[in-house]
Amino acid sequence: MENSEIPSLGSQLLALRTEHRMLDVEILRLQEFPYIDQLQLQRLKRQKLRLKQNIERIKAMMIPDLDA
Repeated sequence: MENSEIPSLGSQLLALRTEHRMLDVEILRLQEFPYIDQLQLQRLKRQKLRLKQNIERIKAMMIPDLDA
């Protein structure tokens, strides 16, 4: 990976983390109500998991390859 790609990945990472936090707040808000829309809650949790996986993938891409 070239050093010029790292700032772009950093901004993507920041955007994904922000969206992940927003989903977390939305999930907590939904869980406060006595009658939760379970389908909506499951969708949000799946979306949050996909974001987490993308965050981990980008973090791994930002780590330089070390020749042992």
